[in-house]
Amino acid sequence: MAGIAGSYELGRFSGVCAATGSVIAPAESFVAALVDRVGDDGQPTLARLDYSIGGWGSAERPAGLVSFWQSTAPQPGERRHIFVDDETLLEMVQRMDNEDDARRKAFRWVLALALLRRKALRLEGIEQLDGVESWLFRPRGAEEGSQSIRIANPGIRDEELGDLAEQLSDVIRPDGE
Repeated sequence: MAGIAGSYELGRFSGVCAATGSVIAPAESFVAALVDRVGDDGQPTLARLDYSIGGWGSAERPAGLVSFWQSTAPQPGERRHIFVDDETLLEMVQRMDNEDDARRKAFRWVLALALLRRKALRLEGIEQLDGVESWLFRPRGAEEGSQSIRIANPGIRDEELGDLAEQLSDVIRPDGE
């Protein structure tokens, strides 16, 4: 997890709507989605899909949807990366609150730890309830009386953590890599 710092790039812009197959024109607004997929090797992985605004509005949400955000397509020849700030990553953590899938829970855990490291979250405490360890986080700048973000420690083994960190680095790359 040492490589996670600074601004983040979530995949690369494809320029094609995943729903309609149409080209997403330069300067056009579009929706990018982060989804769980099965890779060519048969292993679960995270992937990015781009949608035109119309395609996103008329299509069913993709299977395995983890999170999504809106952006603007770059101009031709423009060397531009679409970076996601800590607030967007925090929104992803909050959207994944009721996940049942173990991989998504683990991904949420790793995102929260990255945000803790970046000081976008602060740790308020650790609770044990019915044999489950949960960490309580509060976003930076949140009021003291606001509700904490509770995330159960998924008990990730070292080999699983390495796999998750690799997937995370494939999806969220620090600027310049």
